[in-house]
Amino acid sequence: MRREQLINDNWLFRYHDGTETEVNIPHTWNNKDGQDGGNDYFRGTCEYEKNFTAPTLSDEERLYIEFNGVNASARVVLNGKEIICHDGGYSTFRADITDYIKKINHLLVEVDNSVNDRVYPQKADFTFYGGIYRDVKLIVLNKHHFDMDFYGGKGLAVCPEVSGEDAAVWVRTWHNTEGGKVRITLHDAEGRVVARGDDTDETLVIRKVHLWHGVEDPYLYNCEAVLYVDGKPVDKVSTNFGCRSFRIDADKGFFLNGKSYPLRGVCRHQDWKDIGNAITKKHHDTDMAIIREVGANTIRLAHYQHDQYFYDLCDRYGMIVWAEIPYISEHMPNGRENTISQMKELLVQCYNHPSICVWGISNEITISTKKRKDMLDNHHELNNLIHDMDPSRPTTLACYAMCAPFDSVGHLSDIVSWNLYLGWYTPFMWLNNLWVDYFHARYPNRCLGYSEYGCECMPNLHSSHPIRGDQTEEYQCKYNEFMLKFFDKRPFMWATHLWNMFDFAADARNQGGEPGMNHKGLVTFDRKTKKDSFYLYKAWWSKEPFVYICGRRYVDRAERKTTIKVYSNCPEINLYVNGEKVAYQKADKIFTFRIPMKGEMKIEAVSGKCRDKIKIRRVEKKNPTYKLSRKKANGGNWT
Repeated sequence: MRREQLINDNWLFRYHDGTETEVNIPHTWNNKDGQDGGNDYFRGTCEYEKNFTAPTLSDEERLYIEFNGVNASARVVLNGKEIICHDGGYSTFRADITDYIKKINHLLVEVDNSVNDRVYPQKADFTFYGGIYRDVKLIVLNKHHFDMDFYGGKGLAVCPEVSGEDAAVWVRTWHNTEGGKVRITLHDAEGRVVARGDDTDETLVIRKVHLWHGVEDPYLYNCEAVLYVDGKPVDKVSTNFGCRSFRIDADKGFFLNGKSYPLRGVCRHQDWKDIGNAITKKHHDTDMAIIREVGANTIRLAHYQHDQYFYDLCDRYGMIVWAEIPYISEHMPNGRENTISQMKELLVQCYNHPSICVWGISNEITISTKKRKDMLDNHHELNNLIHDMDPSRPTTLACYAMCAPFDSVGHLSDIVSWNLYLGWYTPFMWLNNLWVDYFHARYPNRCLGYSEYGCECMPNLHSSHPIRGDQTEEYQCKYNEFMLKFFDKRPFMWATHLWNMFDFAADARNQGGEPGMNHKGLVTFDRKTKKDSFYLYKAWWSKEPFVYICGRRYVDRAERKTTIKVYSNCPEINLYVNGEKVAYQKADKIFTFRIPMKGEMKIEAVSGKCRDKIKIRRVEKKNPTYKLSRKKANGGNWT
């Protein structure tokens, strides 16, 4: 059977200026200059080299090399022979290298993230880190094996369809052996066999199926396929899968397994401070733990294919996922082939994940598109491609704020969402009411969601009278309080995805006094600070009882009376100042108290066993560090 060997360690990295250093994979060369602002991070070609000893092969075995993520284009040369080229920085690709190996082998990978007009993304509000930033491995397998050469897939596709108490599981396999026989076995989560089959295209029935039901019960089955030649097993692949049904109603929103299941969640970029996209499983685990803590039940994985490990986490923890390709901001007529190949890779590599319920075609494609007719045709081709390859999931896309409700772009996919920042980039939060209610009245049969909304927040900036554009922690709270109440009144919205779960790098930006960053996250770029708004969302979404006092970083307050705001999913709060009870309040998630200021003050909020404490103090003059200087405040958006 198969043997895998990671070859992540001890690579020679050669920068574009000829500088050489030893690195381990995952690695990016833009983890610093891609996060410091100026839009001047290096985009071009760098090289990775490695010598490795070939694993021992029998006459019946082949050797593949697999790359799980190289951004953005790769040219792989083994012992002086070009073995594969790949365009697209977020998906798996591999090559059979059996005929090119020696005992000791020299591997060269040229990686290019340079500006061009054919490989997406080229224009967007995030940094396009260059490098080999996901695992590289060698795979030894029998010469008779499941398909390894079709868009990075594993030669196994599983599609369950729930009917009553049972599920019909359609299993398809592809292999390279004429006369080979395939045996399919389905196991439940405890490892018990629930169904068997013996065909490359087989429908198996699971009686009294245990449904995959989102965050409440993300139950997973496993499908194992074994290839037999002359009665002997020669190769094996497997995948987890979940049995669920869903539908999206234009008037009532999202339904999972026949039950109303409002999708309320976040968007996620994969990069970390000082690390970029060269993250490990530990970083993925941390991100998922934080997303689960806030209580989200859906994630839009923007704006590209994420690591398979993170999709696995979404399956395991019951997240409903919007998966998409980086067809973004600007249509490039020479990039059509690349949108098709990236979409095929996304579909083939991610098909079996029960967490994925929608395929995203594009994001804000009308920002600067000039060839509109070609752009629309490209979208229709992708839409048809998805329907052909996976009729079980609908298509969607994220429309740009300036894309009008009646623009044809917003009506070409099965369902749609808009990126709207009303109350941040434009005045007046109540414009959300007008926009959404107009769209729903004008197009009552069109499923509408929010794919992005949010506002910038620097947790070191504060104000007792927050206003749009001040970047304070308090305005982010004010904005999101409005948005959450707004969504509660509109159950017809099929999904809402906050932009963003985490701050992330966008080297073209210069806002908030920290160039190169988008600060709309509920959590800082290093994942160390959960902003006050994080706990607002936790109060709305999480069932875990808690109490949180806002303003713990707003210590110095030059006012006679101050507002103490508490977020909690408990029904009542007792407020204490310096150990003395001063107030009691019943409220729904947001508790607001006005108290007089005097000297150093210890504030405590208590509800049953839940409590939280902060310290504040009365000062004579406002702390100047709480306000963004005019010079820094004038930094521009990325566009």
